[in-house]
Amino acid sequence: MKATQKDFASVAPRAAKQARVFFLCGPDDAGVQDAAHRIAGLIDNPGERVDMTGAELRKDPVRLDDEARSVSLFGDTRHIWIRCSGDEAHDAIANLIAGDVAPCPVIVQAVNATDKSRTAKLLEKRDDALVAMFYPPDLRAVTGSVRRMADAAGLRMNEQLAEQIAIAVGQDTRLAQSELTKLALYLDALPERPRNADADAYAAIGAGTQDDGFAPVVNAILSGDRLKIGAEMRRMREMDMNAVGLLLAFERRAAQLAQLAAKLGPRGSVAGLIESETSARRIFWRDAPELTRQLQVWRGRSVERLAARLMQLHRRMMADSQSSTLQMAQELVEIARVAAASH
Repeated sequence: MKATQKDFASVAPRAAKQARVFFLCGPDDAGVQDAAHRIAGLIDNPGERVDMTGAELRKDPVRLDDEARSVSLFGDTRHIWIRCSGDEAHDAIANLIAGDVAPCPVIVQAVNATDKSRTAKLLEKRDDALVAMFYPPDLRAVTGSVRRMADAAGLRMNEQLAEQIAIAVGQDTRLAQSELTKLALYLDALPERPRNADADAYAAIGAGTQDDGFAPVVNAILSGDRLKIGAEMRRMREMDMNAVGLLLAFERRAAQLAQLAAKLGPRGSVAGLIESETSARRIFWRDAPELTRQLQVWRGRSVERLAARLMQLHRRMMADSQSSTLQMAQELVEIARVAAASH
């Protein structure tokens, strides 16, 4: 079965009862992750979570089938969570669905993949599988999501503050949820005891803004701005920026560039596209100049390679969190060199 971004919320409960493989893909990594957590929460008695990567399954395509049909160490239920890039897990999933015995639930969080990929085509017509694709939301949609998450946390806020938070976190709902959690703790807010949230309270918790957060680093590196790269790398070190949060900001921008590049095509006008997207409020007007410059660098194969490099960095950082800041700095230098060389 197949779900769109619009009907995923209504399809998910039925799919969680019926399907065994969930292939969640698209350029919106945050949306894909949210959907994966949604499915995991809907699965009846999910039990132990077993994490696997696409790189592991590409080397050993039989391993997924073995894991999905075995029981956990304590004889309880289990579900498998795969984070992969593109069609890395295709052969493993093909082996899995060829079996006669129903496997445990398998959630596939696939970046750099679409509903046109080989894996998606393998699954979309099966009743025991779900394929869903997610696109990055525009500012209006993220603002609405922030307000809904705020309501759930017991925070009453106006649209202006919700939009401020959406912009501050680079329209990443995962980071927005983290900011709202801090704000709720600061105001001692609960769903049954809501509190009013305003800009002063948001400033008091030290929440990042576009000026003192990740955006200047992301823009300097991806734009290959030689005049700003050194200063931003220095600021990143001096402020001891959260490496994971910064990586998410880069992944988010890479996904946005990939979506724009797909709309642009090989001969489209970058300036014309950015102007159109800004007018439709799918791009924040302050981001338009940097996106124009970055889209001239990161399009076609180059944006695919950028997304792949960020995915590999994500894996390395998860495997060795102690050196995550150093790994981040080294990778950003290499990405900045590529961007600067294109000018």
